Amino acid sequence: MVIFLEFLAVVVPAAMVLLADHVPYAWSIPTALAACVLLPVRRWRPSIAALLCLPGLVGGLGWPPTVVALYRVGRKSTVPVMIAWVGLATALPSTLVVVSQGLAPGAALLTFAFSLFMAGAPTALGALITTRRELTASLAEASRARTAEVEAREDGARAAERARIAREIHDAVGHHATLIAVESAALAATTEDAKTRDTALRLRALAKEALAEMRAALGLLNTEPTPGFEGLPSLVDRARSAGLTVHYEDRSGTPPPPATGRAAYRVVQEALTNATKHAPNSTVHVRLSKQDENLRVTIVNDRPTTTPPPPDQGGHGLHGLRERVAQAGGTLTTTAHPDGGFTVDATLPTGPSKVDTDDSTFGGSARNRANA
Repeated sequence: MVIFLEFLAVVVPAAMVLLADHVPYAWSIPTALAACVLLPVRRWRPSIAALLCLPGLVGGLGWPPTVVALYRVGRKSTVPVMIAWVGLATALPSTLVVVSQGLAPGAALLTFAFSLFMAGAPTALGALITTRRELTASLAEASRARTAEVEAREDGARAAERARIAREIHDAVGHHATLIAVESAALAATTEDAKTRDTALRLRALAKEALAEMRAALGLLNTEPTPGFEGLPSLVDRARSAGLTVHYEDRSGTPPPPATGRAAYRVVQEALTNATKHAPNSTVHVRLSKQDENLRVTIVNDRPTTTPPPPDQGGHGLHGLRERVAQAGGTLTTTAHPDGGFTVDATLPTGPSKVDTDDSTFGGSARNRANA
């Protein structure tokens, strides 16, 4: 198709030159035909193709190839280059005609107007087509961006609703189902009646299965392990890699139970995130210690050395963190210092839990689900 169009771009102007009924000079036809033959150059060098058409314009028969060349100039050149070539293609042939024929002012004006139209029309058409294609591409890209933004918002809204439902189930239904499993296990361990014990064990298995199915229905069964106490050093290292100055001190001794370890991880994670956002140039001290039968997690960031950015309007991080710590049986306090520092202090229980790992609201272990 491209070869055919190139063939037409050469043959049609050449035919128009050969069909001319008036030949001003003996060299008019050869120069015009040479310009037609060299028109393929315009695909790579539009200005050179237009330059090769000038002898044909001087000879009076160069307008057919010049129109084709100037159209390409409009498609591929900048505005100053287009103006320069339109001016040159207008002034050169018109001036020669006016001077050689001694035209009156009115006729001379018409001659210049005709040349301006012949040079400006194809150039403007080429520029308009290029602009239209660029605008079409921009609109298509903007449409794709809007579609992606809408999809991202919808995905975010669905994720937020799923998280809200998950929290509700964890806090309400999960809590009661866990108590049912615990009480059933206690009944099975204390009763002497075999039938009652079997019924209690079946009830415990059903409660655990209900917990697992609730989490599976919400898509909350992760194949990756939940970050816990053992992930704290890596969490601190990532914060340091992000440019935060963190002093980490662990004097807690024996690792706490998994539920406590997960809560401690989230406390440190949220505190480091807030320090990165609101006091990026401060020094953060993370200290883990043992207090009676509890794990104490203290994160203190010093006064920032630069003016902190204005706080966002979120404010849900610490509230959600306080709820998580409360669910683990602990307490969380936060203190803003007058000098701009901030302290997050959490106390988490490390003693034996009334709910074993198989009766947690995470749905129980795979082993016990299979046994159930």
